[in-house]
Amino acid sequence: MLHRVRILKLLIILALWFPTFSTACSQSVLISGDKGPPPVRFGITALENSLNNTGYQVLGSAVRSSKDSAVFEVEVQPDAKIPAISHEGFKITVAKNKIGIISNDPVGAMYGLLDVAEQLSNGTKLAQIRTSHVNPHFQVRALKFNLPWSSYRTGAVMEQHQQTCKDLEFWRSFLDQMASNRFNVLSLWSVHPFSFMVKPVNFPAANRFSAAEMAAWKKFWTALFRMAKERGIETYVVNWNIAVSPEFAQAYHVKERNDTASIIKRYTREVVAQVINEYPDLTGVGVTLADWMSNFKSAGSTLPEMDARSREQWIADTFIQGIKDSSRPVKFIHRSVLSADPLEMRRTLNNAALKDPALVEIKFNWSHGHSTTTLALTHDSHSGKIDKRYWDPKPTNYNVEWMIRNEDFFILRWGQSTFIREHIRKNSDEFVNGYFVGSEGYIPAKDFSHIPSIHQSWNYAFEKQWLFYQMWGRLLYDPTVPDEIFEKAFDRRYAGGSGKDLLKASLAASKMPLRFASFHAGTWDYTLYSEGFLAPYPANDAGFDAKSAFVSIEELINHPTLDTSYLSIKEYVAMLDNTRDPLNKITPIQLADSLAKDAALVSNIVGRLRGNKNPTLQCELDDLETWAYLSLYFSEKLRAGVSLQTFRVNHVKSFQKNAISNLTRCLEYWKKIAEITSRHYKEVPYVDDQSMERQPDNDAHTFSWLKYIPQAERDIKIAKGEL
Repeated sequence: MLHRVRILKLLIILALWFPTFSTACSQSVLISGDKGPPPVRFGITALENSLNNTGYQVLGSAVRSSKDSAVFEVEVQPDAKIPAISHEGFKITVAKNKIGIISNDPVGAMYGLLDVAEQLSNGTKLAQIRTSHVNPHFQVRALKFNLPWSSYRTGAVMEQHQQTCKDLEFWRSFLDQMASNRFNVLSLWSVHPFSFMVKPVNFPAANRFSAAEMAAWKKFWTALFRMAKERGIETYVVNWNIAVSPEFAQAYHVKERNDTASIIKRYTREVVAQVINEYPDLTGVGVTLADWMSNFKSAGSTLPEMDARSREQWIADTFIQGIKDSSRPVKFIHRSVLSADPLEMRRTLNNAALKDPALVEIKFNWSHGHSTTTLALTHDSHSGKIDKRYWDPKPTNYNVEWMIRNEDFFILRWGQSTFIREHIRKNSDEFVNGYFVGSEGYIPAKDFSHIPSIHQSWNYAFEKQWLFYQMWGRLLYDPTVPDEIFEKAFDRRYAGGSGKDLLKASLAASKMPLRFASFHAGTWDYTLYSEGFLAPYPANDAGFDAKSAFVSIEELINHPTLDTSYLSIKEYVAMLDNTRDPLNKITPIQLADSLAKDAALVSNIVGRLRGNKNPTLQCELDDLETWAYLSLYFSEKLRAGVSLQTFRVNHVKSFQKNAISNLTRCLEYWKKIAEITSRHYKEVPYVDDQSMERQPDNDAHTFSWLKYIPQAERDIKIAKGEL
């Protein structure tokens, strides 16, 4: 819907008065004019809060006095129609007594207002606001959020979030941080969300809800989508494909999954159209291939095998036709995974002739995007090889969005702006217009891991992980945002000017999981959990001992790397044995040295900042110290692996002795990790998905660092040859 041109004038009057023999002044701010569209109002509220918090008095009257000694005018133009400003971009101009915020749309104006508000909060005076011209680097800056109902993963790890995710106050907070961090897409993922959204006209038995319960769900979704729109955030619901509710399966005598019966095709087509019609603020729908499209035929299965064309045709006959049957055009997410075929996908999207380009989401380095910034594998083939036919030739009716999955750290705080900037720099090809960021096995709602404490200044898990969201969102919008912004964010949270040190420590500490995931190749979700040093399932045929989810010294030695710029332990020792050059690759010893260096830097900063007794800061420092000890643990284990593998090759006892010494230090580091984390964190559900065909070893169903001390001890026995 086009907005009429609105020029919002915020007249900011600084009424200066000078008492006798005093240079002190009192400042008042007068804001007047039409508040404009909802995103602009959101930005104005942020500006008003910053003005109030930085010593200005915001007046409620729109009367401008001719006696005012100084006047500032903030002119907001949300519909300027200036070609140099792209969609959701903005320009801030500053004259002697006037600040201009210019944009071509309300969302860009909101971001301009947020920029001014942030400058004020960081100590900039109103008269000294910096000029700027910012256009978003990516048009799609999305968060992936798995819903706890009809969830892909099952068990307590999802169910514990049910109440929180039904609370609109949670979503208000979550959407506020999205807008502040410049995220503009919220994608909501569920196996089959539609039966929670509508009572299907021709299939009333598709859900169990009474009329009152259905009305409550309708109120919830309507409010959620409206709140998102008011903050300039698009909303999508995404399901997994051929899946229906348990009630539908029972009532209409079909299977819940993998049933291509004509009644399911008809139901899916109709329910997609009905959802679109009943929720006018919903931006779009999405579907993911595989999982329940009969492409992974198990032994004894009687289900028909679907080839790539039949899978795409099912999507065309249901989702795309449902979009066409609805009363308005919406956007479409087409997820690309194992069973995908780029040529069939192109055919489907060409025939669809959708109003807007589709969003084709591709997993970057499968489920472990927090690894190397180099695209090493995707989720588009069983071989893991990269299929460039998705973007070569360049598509005209869809864009690619990289999915940066996080299955690697859920508990400890993380923030690494250098990694994010490098990731964006290397992967901003012309066919890419954005990123999705999020998890499959983790919901950032209820903070289920932290022991209740008076220092818990946050209500929800995402608030504890504030730096993760701030860095990803702000840098996807503008990769040139300086680290000073994140330093100031720390300063606002913890008095004492510690922001520079805290950011420096975070940057060093947060390299550990990236390096581990780059060195120890993972594929799907539960093949790696970096902060826990776990690999509950094998990623490939090599280097998996199945004794524990914990990555043993044996597994570390034998496992391949994800990033080909790293040498595995076995490769490195083989080169040493043959006196070959490591070909300018990163050796395990060089990696160990880098980890130890970062750990020392973090430990030094943490030690200096312990003098600040802010209890929440102490919790943050404990996370940093835990990362430091995890770095030392990984460093020493790499050295142990090299020594133990060398001993196995040349049988020189001194290498075995070195490995035992290294692993003994590892044990001490792990005990220190367990000691620090036990002060804050409890044992939590991890791999508790009972719907999975393959169950892990018992020690992966729940997680704490404390419970894996025996596995660190086991490594020493392996080195001694006792196991």
